[in-house]
Amino acid sequence: MMILPTIEIQNGRCVSLPRGRLDEADIWHVDPVEKAREFAAAGAEWMHLTDFDAVSGHNGDRKLALEIIRHAGIPVQLAGGFRTREQIEHWIEQGAGRIVIGTMGTRDPAMVKEMAKRHPDQIVLSVDVFGGKVMVEGWTKACAITPEALIEAFEGVPLAAILITDIDSDVDATEGSLGVISHLAGTSRTPVIASGLVQQLDDISRLKYVHNIAGALVGRALFNKSFSLEEALHVARPEHEETAAFI
Repeated sequence: MMILPTIEIQNGRCVSLPRGRLDEADIWHVDPVEKAREFAAAGAEWMHLTDFDAVSGHNGDRKLALEIIRHAGIPVQLAGGFRTREQIEHWIEQGAGRIVIGTMGTRDPAMVKEMAKRHPDQIVLSVDVFGGKVMVEGWTKACAITPEALIEAFEGVPLAAILITDIDSDVDATEGSLGVISHLAGTSRTPVIASGLVQQLDDISRLKYVHNIAGALVGRALFNKSFSLEEALHVARPEHEETAAFI
């Protein structure tokens, strides 16, 4: 299972948001570009970057995002406020390894499918779940489509992955979130990346054995030093099965 160390930026700073609340950010006093380089040095193959200023409908901190993309040393999966074809094309041209699309997947699925076919394995569909409903527009509105129906609507589309977030997850109660994400992963043929679930190394140990979960975002736990990225990468590696010796 792949671990994608995660940086979330707001107003030029690294932050973590409790349950997506844009006005309650925990601020980490680190340099975002240096932190991205640290991820690469620790052995990460990919990283995830969310621009919360773009999520909230502003222009976003695109200058900082571009600097991270160009200097991280590993491919960057970029999320935050993608609403048009032009935005997607622009950031792929600027070097983003993958583009994460949420709201547009429910509002204009035909266009998202077209983008996925034009850029195979570079478009990630974000399915953000709260109370069994898909949330859009920066997690502020619920839409009528169910998570299962949204995933089914993109069956056979050459997406890089489906990113599933249980917004209602709680630091002290991950069992319910694991159930939600495991269930949805089981309905998809596209590899799933779990978000908002990893708080401790044991969460990675459990996730890597769940069918069709190919990766996990890890952010807050790395910033508050619950464990190191090196430890996370080690736990996520497949374990070698013992084989009988031939005589």
